[in-house]
Parts: sequence; C-alpha cells; structure tokens
Amino acid sequence: MSDKNLRINQQIRAKEIRVIDDQGKQVGVMPVYEALRLAQDRNLDLVEVAPNAQPPVCRIIDFGKFMYERTKKEREAKKGQKAIEIKELRIRPKTNWYHTGFKLKRVREFIAAGNKIRVRVIFRAREITHTTIGREILEKVAIELADVASIEQAPLMDGKSLMMLLTPGPMKGGPEAAKNMIRNTRVVVPPPEELTPAP
Repeated sequence: MSDKNLRINQQIRAKEIRVIDDQGKQVGVMPVYEALRLAQDRNLDLVEVAPNAQPPVCRIIDFGKFMYERTKKEREAKKGQKAIEIKELRIRPKTNWYHTGFKLKRVREFIAAGNKIRVRVIFRAREITHTTIGREILEKVAIELADVASIEQAPLMDGKSLMMLLTPGPMKGGPEAAKNMIRNTRVVVPPPEELTPAP
C-alpha cells in the first residue's frame, strides 16, 4: 500500500488490530478503539502499515513526521541515482589520428563520470563503400580505451555511419578482446536506397 493510501486513525476499518507502539514494541492484538485511545493519550496517530495481515498491523507514530522522513529519504535516493548519459564521439574516415587522440582524452573524462560513449564514423558520398576504414578506426578507439571502457554494442551501420557503443568499465580480456570483437563482427552495408544522411 502506498503512503497516499495509508489508513490513519478513524479511517482504519478493522475491528481488531495488532499494535506496535512508538518505541517499536509489540503491544499485542486489541480492538481498534483501544489502540486509538493509546495513540491519542500520546498525542500520536494510529497508522495501518500492513492491512493484509491477519489481523492488520498498525503503528502508533507521528504521521506528519513519518511522511516528512519518508519524502526526505526518497529525495536523497533520487539524488544518488545519477542519470546515465550517452555522449557521442564523431569521427570522419579522413580524420588524422593525432586529432582523434585529443578527442579520446575528453572521452576518458566522460567515461570516468559514468557516461556511455557512442563512437560514430561518419561517411560521405562514396566513402560508404569503404566500411573497413571505419572498422579500423573503431578498432583503434576500442583498443585505446580498453582499460576504462568495454564494448556494449559491436559496430553496426546506422544510416551513413558506422557506430559502436562503449560502457564504463575495463574490457574483459583487454585490448586483444576488443580487437577480436570488432574484427569478428559482420557489418552489413544497406543498399543505396535505404541510406539516409547521417545526422
């Protein structure tokens, strides 16, 4: 039962309930009116926490404080869950590897921050017939980053580009495994009518 649907005080329908007091001790099974009196004597609320139990379980607590603490914990949990972003590294087949090396330094920072990396080799015009060049570039990138990233998705054609997806965490088997994975992946080049311009 969600917090919004929790029954408190006079909303509790059961005639008999099992009661846990504000110290966390089991008081026992008693009529609901008796438990309500106990809660009122302590200026607290009676909250049904396990409605499906036989008999239902109720706690004597400060409901306002309970909801505040619960909301605070949920907010803190959300803060801790950082959304994983996918960053993209775009490379052209004719890009000098020296320049790509500079980009890889930035990619390492993204990986260290927990981001996934989509590496995309973008082809123009007739370059699309030379996918082996694109595969070699992806192989170099995967080998270079094998100490910090592993291949989550092997190379595949996506429109007029060849792409792979890297995820944080060293490649199991190291650079050699990265190289073999790329070399053993069959890349299918779509027929010209299916090709769409790369984004």
